[in-house]
Amino acid sequence: MNQEIKGRGAQINTDNPFAKLQSATHLDMVFSPPEQEIRTEYLETHPKTILNKVESRDIGLEYSMNPYQGCEHGCVYCYARNTHPYWGYSAGIDFESKILVKRDAPKLLAKKLASSKWVATPIMLSGNTDCYQPIEAKLEVTRQILDVLERYHHPVGIITKSALILRDKDILSRMAKKNLASVAISINTLDESLRRHLEPRTATIQKRLQVIRELSDAGIHVTAMLAPIIPGLNDHEIMNLMEAVANAGAKHAGYITVRLNGDVGPIFIDWLQKKYKDRSDKILNRIMDTHGGQLNDSRVGVRMKGEGKYAEMIAAQFQLARKRHLPEAKSFTYDLTQFEKARKPQTSLFDMIKL
Repeated sequence: MNQEIKGRGAQINTDNPFAKLQSATHLDMVFSPPEQEIRTEYLETHPKTILNKVESRDIGLEYSMNPYQGCEHGCVYCYARNTHPYWGYSAGIDFESKILVKRDAPKLLAKKLASSKWVATPIMLSGNTDCYQPIEAKLEVTRQILDVLERYHHPVGIITKSALILRDKDILSRMAKKNLASVAISINTLDESLRRHLEPRTATIQKRLQVIRELSDAGIHVTAMLAPIIPGLNDHEIMNLMEAVANAGAKHAGYITVRLNGDVGPIFIDWLQKKYKDRSDKILNRIMDTHGGQLNDSRVGVRMKGEGKYAEMIAAQFQLARKRHLPEAKSFTYDLTQFEKARKPQTSLFDMIKL
């Protein structure tokens, strides 16, 4: 496909090796802007469990929770694209136009937290796909999840690119006062033109800085994730990005170097050659330089930052930027003790409702 698809990150659908679709019910919600040929469809799924055990040692969390599979934000570099083929769809355009909805997520979570076997540990919302993508404004699945977590005094972390999180500032601020909630805002450029190409349906850069400011003012610990850093495309912005997020009130910052795993590789290459053809070879060569000559390195402990001279340069720039603009960066510690105190009466309430 040579013609550019506006409003989408991926410009192609990669092959799907899984022939059989999993069961899903089509929701009566289909949006097709007049200027777009690719419409967004929403399909309801009914999983038996909602929490995902995270086995990777370099992720820094034990459980993640994703009320949506696929993501309309359309970030072209997104590693989560590789999960969509398991549902019978492509990691390309399908990933951002066929969104699977888990409406039962709040009930499944309440049941899990009520179990006597559950031990409190921070749960990450959006460990795979954004829990505040556009359809959340209508369905409010994420808000219902937060209601459950607040009721049980259970710790939660959220990472998002969406300004919709401000809708839930009331719940998050109450939980933050008890050291039960923290938020990470992903922002990787100050160039709005690049943002539109790279992450076509996400909040604008100014909106994201506003989100950092408003959440911070509400007493919520905010980490700015400068991610991904893409060598040759946005790595020169690290210093200015750090200054912007620090001025907005971020308490901490981190970064990840891009890696083009699985189907993300051909999707990104196709996108790059259509959007930035004049420097596509330079960008790809620099990405490969950080991953031992490959587009991806899956080794735990290495994959997030890369290695080699260029990766070392990125790390040095980040450390200098944080030292200059965020010298007193503060990490966040969750209070896990409140959950046990809250669970007993909540378990009784849960049983009464079930009866």
